Amino acid sequence: MIRNITRLRDDWKFTRVSQTDALSHNCDDSQWETVRVPHDWAIEGPSDREHDIHQQVKKGQADIEESVKYITGRTGALPHIGEGWYRKTIDIPNESSGNVFRLECDGIMSRSTVFCNGKEVGGWPYGYSSFALDLTSQIIPGEANTIAVHVNNKEKSSRWYPGAGIYRNVRLVELAPTHIGHWGIHITNPIITEDEAIAKVKTSLEHRGKNGSLTLKTTILDPAGNEASHSVSSQEIGSTTTIEQEIKVLNPQRWSLESPQLYTAVSEVFIDGNVVDHLETQFGFRTLEFDHMRGFFLNEKPTKMKGVCMHHDLGPLGAAVNREALKRQLSLLKEMGCNAIRTSHNPPDPQLPELASKMGILIIDEVYDEWKYPGQDNGSHNEWDEWAEKDMSALIRRDRNEPSVIMWSIGNEIREQWEDDGGDVAQVLIDICQKEDPTRPTTAGLNGVVSPKNLVAVAVDIPGWNYKPAEYGKAHVLFAGKPNYGAETASTVSSRGEYYFPAVDEIHRTRETLQVNSFDMSYPSWATSPDVEFQAQESHPYIMGEFVWTGFDYLGEPTPYNEEWPSRSSYFGILDLGGLPKDRFFLYQSQWSDKKVLHLLPHWTWPGQEGKLIPVHCYSSYGAVELFVNGKSIGKRSHYQKRKVLESNYRFVWNDVPYEKGELKVVAYDKDGVVAEHQIQTAEAPHALSLYSDRDSLYLDGDDMAFVTIECVDPHGTLCPKADHYISFSVEGPAEIVGLCNGDATSLESFKGHSMKLFNGKLVVYLRSQEGSKGNIILKATADGLSPSEISLSSRN
Repeated sequence: MIRNITRLRDDWKFTRVSQTDALSHNCDDSQWETVRVPHDWAIEGPSDREHDIHQQVKKGQADIEESVKYITGRTGALPHIGEGWYRKTIDIPNESSGNVFRLECDGIMSRSTVFCNGKEVGGWPYGYSSFALDLTSQIIPGEANTIAVHVNNKEKSSRWYPGAGIYRNVRLVELAPTHIGHWGIHITNPIITEDEAIAKVKTSLEHRGKNGSLTLKTTILDPAGNEASHSVSSQEIGSTTTIEQEIKVLNPQRWSLESPQLYTAVSEVFIDGNVVDHLETQFGFRTLEFDHMRGFFLNEKPTKMKGVCMHHDLGPLGAAVNREALKRQLSLLKEMGCNAIRTSHNPPDPQLPELASKMGILIIDEVYDEWKYPGQDNGSHNEWDEWAEKDMSALIRRDRNEPSVIMWSIGNEIREQWEDDGGDVAQVLIDICQKEDPTRPTTAGLNGVVSPKNLVAVAVDIPGWNYKPAEYGKAHVLFAGKPNYGAETASTVSSRGEYYFPAVDEIHRTRETLQVNSFDMSYPSWATSPDVEFQAQESHPYIMGEFVWTGFDYLGEPTPYNEEWPSRSSYFGILDLGGLPKDRFFLYQSQWSDKKVLHLLPHWTWPGQEGKLIPVHCYSSYGAVELFVNGKSIGKRSHYQKRKVLESNYRFVWNDVPYEKGELKVVAYDKDGVVAEHQIQTAEAPHALSLYSDRDSLYLDGDDMAFVTIECVDPHGTLCPKADHYISFSVEGPAEIVGLCNGDATSLESFKGHSMKLFNGKLVVYLRSQEGSKGNIILKATADGLSPSEISLSSRN
C-alpha cells in the first residue's frame, strides 16, 4: 500500500468536565460537545478579569498593601487554564492489518497525553511542538478505534495568550511496514551555481518485519512540475536505514523573495518492484551569507530584513489555526513591504514557514521564551532537562527543508543572559542545531547587556538585539566578526483610529479611555518610535535589519494597560487584532516597499473643534508634499530640506492646522510637478453600512475563509470615524460566521457571536465555507438607524 493520510477534523467529542473513564474506549461521551479540530476551547470566552490574574509584589515588601500590583489581561482574560478531554472514534478496516499507524499532531496546548483504545501511547508537554506517536500496537483493524486526548493548561505558564486544546491539525497516517520515517527527508544544497546545483537528499527509512532489499527512487521536479533529475538506490534494509543521494539539477531556478521558485523531491520506496511509500517534499535552491561588515545576502544579493515579530493567535479565531487566515496575514504584511517574520517566541504552526516559502518571506524559527532558569512558575523550565533536546530537534526536523527558514532562534530574553552558566546552557541548544542542521546559523533575541559578559550573545552565531538601537555600534565592535540585527524593535503602541492632541512623544502614557494615540509616537519605557529604529538602521548599514514588535495585535499583554481593566489584547500591532491596518502600516510601507505611498492622519471629522489647531502627519514615499485645507495651502514639507521634525526624517508634520469642516488634502511633488494627491473629507451623519471582502468566492471545503470589512459611511460614502453602532449579521448559503473583531482592545464582546459594536467605524467578519453544500453566499448586516447592506460571494467545489 501507499501511505494513507486522514485529517482528523470533524466530529470530535469534547468536555471540560473531569471524567474518570474519559480515556476508556467504552466511555459514554454522547453528552459531550461536538467540535472540529483545530479547536481552541477558550476563545469563545467569556473574558473575565479573574482569568489568570497575576499578583506582583515588590521584593521585601510583601506586608505593604500598596506594594501589590494585580496584572490583568496578560493572557487575554480568556478561560484557557484547566483540563480538557477530546475523543474521536475511527473505523479501521480489516485489510489494514499488518500496517503501521502514526498519529501526527502539529501542536496541542498543552501537557497533552494521548490514549488509543484506553492505553496511553505518549504525549508532549510543550504546547507549541509538533510531534508524532506510534499507535500500531493499539490499533485493532476491523473495529472502531478510539483516540482520547487529555490536555492540562496550568496557570502562570505563559506571558501571552497560549490558546487551549487541540489547536492545530491532527492526522492519522497509515503506512506499509517499510516506509519513510516521520520528518525522514532532509535536503541540503552543498553546491549551487548558475549552471548546476546539487540536491543532497538524506532519507531515513523504517522497517518492521523480515529484512530484505528495497529500492528508493528520488525524483526532483522543477517549479513547473517537470522532471529535472532523479536518483535510484537499492540496498538491504534492517529496522532502520538511511540512504544518501546526490542529485544534480542543471540551470537551477533560485528561490528568492521576488521569485520564490520551489522544487519538489518525490520519494518512492519499492519492495519487489511495488511502491510501498510515496512522499513529496518542497524545497528550494538558495544561498545565505551573513557578513559582519556587509550584512545579509540572499543569493549573493544584499538583502535588508524588513521584518516583524508574530505571536501565533489569529485574533478572533484564537489559537485555532486556519490556513487562509495565515495566508491573509502574510499577504497583508507583504503588501506593507515586510519580507521577514520572527516566530516569537515559539515554534509556529508548520503551515506558516510552508506558506512563507511559497510567498517569498524569510523566517527566523524560534523555539523558547524560557530555558533552565524560571520565567513563569509553570513555564517550560520545568521540563527543560527531559524535553529541551526533543523540542529543539522537533522544530528543526520539521522545518529544515523550507527555504524560507534562514536562522534557528534558540530563545528570547532568557534569564541566562545574566547568569555565569548562560553560555553553557545556550550551548546545549546550539549543539542540537549544529547536529540537526549545520547549514543555518543560530541566534537569540537578547535584551541583556551589550557586552562580552552576556555569554549567550557570545555563544550564538548571530546575536539579535531587542530594543538596542543606540548600541548597534557597540555590538558591532564588541562582537567583532559576528553579524548583528534588531531581533525586536520599536514596540510602538497605538489604537486604530484613536487620536489625542497634541501629537508628542509619550512614554507609557495611559488614559481613562484605555486607548493609545494613533500618531505612532507612544511606546513603553524600553522602546522607541519607528523613526528612531529607521535612523539606527540607516546609520549602521552592517546591521542586517529589524523585526518590529509586532506585525499584528495579539491576545494578551495589553501594555500600557497591564493593571487596568478591561483591556485584554495588545496595542503593539501594525495591524489591529482583526487585521485592519493602523496608520503605522503606511509609515512602514513608505519606508519598506516600492509602492507610492501618500497617507494622511488624523481623520478630518472634529465637530465642535472649529478653529482649534490640530496636528497633521503625512506618511509618504515622496520627497516633497504640500498640505491644503479646503484649497488653502498650509505649507510645503520636503525631505530634501533636511528638516528634522520630531527628530524624524520619516514623516511630514504640520503641528498647527486650524480645523474647519471640509477637505484635508496633501499633494506630492517631484521635479516635474504634482505626481499624486490624497484627500480626507469631513464625514456627515452616519447613513449606511458598506461591506467589502478580500475575495469574491469561497471553496466549499469547510476550511476556506473570506474576511469581510464593515464600515459605517455617510450619504457620500465617507467613513464615519467615530461610529460605534451595534451591527447584527446573518448568513444565507453554505458559510458560517466563525469570528467577529473590531480591533478594540477593551471590548469584552464574544468573538463568536453574530453581533458586535463598531470600533471607530469598522469591524471585520470571518466567514468560513461549509462543506457538502451548494449555492451562493450572502452576508447581511443591519444596525438601528442605518441603511442595511449585504455582500454576495460565489462558491466553488
